[in-house]
Amino acid sequence: MPELPEVETTVRETAPHIKGRRITGVALPWEGIVRESTLAEFRSGLIGETVTGITRRGKYIFWHLSGGKVLNLHLKMSGSLLVKPSSAEAGKFTRAIFYFDNDTAIHFRDPRKFGVLRLLDGPGKVTGRLGPEPLEGGFTPEFLERSLARRKAPIKAVILDQNFIAGIGSMYADEALFAAGINPQRRPGSLTPKEIKRLHRAIRRVLRSGIEHMGASTSTYFRPGGEAGFAHRHFKVAHQRGKPCPVCGTPLEYIKLRGRGTCFCPRCQPLK
Repeated sequence: MPELPEVETTVRETAPHIKGRRITGVALPWEGIVRESTLAEFRSGLIGETVTGITRRGKYIFWHLSGGKVLNLHLKMSGSLLVKPSSAEAGKFTRAIFYFDNDTAIHFRDPRKFGVLRLLDGPGKVTGRLGPEPLEGGFTPEFLERSLARRKAPIKAVILDQNFIAGIGSMYADEALFAAGINPQRRPGSLTPKEIKRLHRAIRRVLRSGIEHMGASTSTYFRPGGEAGFAHRHFKVAHQRGKPCPVCGTPLEYIKLRGRGTCFCPRCQPLK
């Protein structure tokens, strides 16, 4: 699913096309994508509004509108935002289309129909309980150590909790834990201060690499221009089930951990 690097890439690459532009129309090939508003309220609340800014918080995208409201776009499991000319027809998996006054359209593509659109008074309704952004100043080794002290779940499940840290999903969790040499099944209380510092550095490093390489196109994610991202080409363990560990050559193991597919090296990430 799109995680922080994919969502950040989407924000950066759509902004030049729609920031400062007026929304002239909205088409909803799948009306179920709209939540918490009637379809009439949704359309009337958007048409005629100018997008004054585009931001990201965790895995959420926000279009800030000139009238004071925000459009929340959540890509969920399989969503992508594609920039197209206004004349482009809806594709098979297009669930919503936003038309702008510069003959540009944004197509919300979502094969699995999990994506969500909400017209809100402000971002707080969906971001109020999110944990810190892992690439911002509030996410420190000290914060991580204090927060982990209260957790009992396996370490991978903890860092996937959006109320703990915002934006990390399964594949970047696998990458960070491998880089830190920590087994995903370890309990937080078993981690030493040195291991927690390694994990903090690893989380930041793999997310920055994911952004630098414009996200991972492992299944349904596409960049706004329709191109694939490149981050998955640099993965060491995520989506590498059964392949040799790039460090020691041991076959990578795959398990289900709290319902999430998980890849790791049993030698480089021993379960202590």
